[in-house]
Amino acid sequence: MNVSIDKFSGFCWGVVRTVQIAEDQLAHKDAATNRNVYVLGHIIHNPKEIQRLADKGLETITVDDFPRLAHSGAKVIIRAHGEPPETYRKAWDNGIEIVDATCPVVTKLQERVRKFWDQGYQIVIFGKKDHAEVLGVRGVVRDQCVVVKSVEDALENVLLDRKTVLFSQTTMDRPTFLEIRNALKGRISELIVDTMEEIATEFHVKDTICGQVSGREAQLANFARANDVIIFVAGRASSNGKVLFDVAHAANPRTYFVETIDEIDPAWLDGANNVGISGATSTPQWYMEEVREWVERRGLVTS
Repeated sequence: MNVSIDKFSGFCWGVVRTVQIAEDQLAHKDAATNRNVYVLGHIIHNPKEIQRLADKGLETITVDDFPRLAHSGAKVIIRAHGEPPETYRKAWDNGIEIVDATCPVVTKLQERVRKFWDQGYQIVIFGKKDHAEVLGVRGVVRDQCVVVKSVEDALENVLLDRKTVLFSQTTMDRPTFLEIRNALKGRISELIVDTMEEIATEFHVKDTICGQVSGREAQLANFARANDVIIFVAGRASSNGKVLFDVAHAANPRTYFVETIDEIDPAWLDGANNVGISGATSTPQWYMEEVREWVERRGLVTS
């Protein structure tokens, strides 16, 4: 049995940047006071990487912790998902220094959404309403937007009597995004033909899905087909992980999702000659290596 790690898996550059910023802050924390470095929310959606950084002194907090850190000289990292403007205001009010590690792709999304909102457009976002990234985008427009997760959701909740623009959370799947786009365009055409109702004079579509996320889909499908079994390693809270797992599973039904090594069932590997290990953009390379080493130590690999 041969075991290989998907060479395209692991941290995307935005996550690499965020983790490096955290590492740098931890390396330069005040040795005299031994003050911890703080991050607002889990730095990424992977429990193993969260624990590794916590062991180095990275403390995860929420906005509710700002008062206890007020005017203490605390530095708080904004993770890659970004935050709404209100978070920055609260940090300022409490004398907290922000270290902004928001992924530039997310920052760009916020800027584009704000631009259209300022021009009076109805903002529609394909995403998960309570995902950290979407919460940040919602904050940019004072929650004056429509968040949808499916074609049915969009057709039910998007009113097409005003100029409208469709965006996407950066980690969603492009096929569903395109289905929503087509459904809304089709609905506009139906209104033009079938009714005299006022309809949107403008409908814009902005594909804001991260290229590194969508670019992995075809590569992952090929990797999945090239192996008998795929062990897909990701945090269960990872939106990107869910998308990529579905891609791998569609290409190879013998694809199994695990968050930790102890979830692996050796029976999954029965009769397999080639086993592939892959993961989300928030899955650390070091942990995928541990998964491979665990399989080897279990005596499931023959050279």
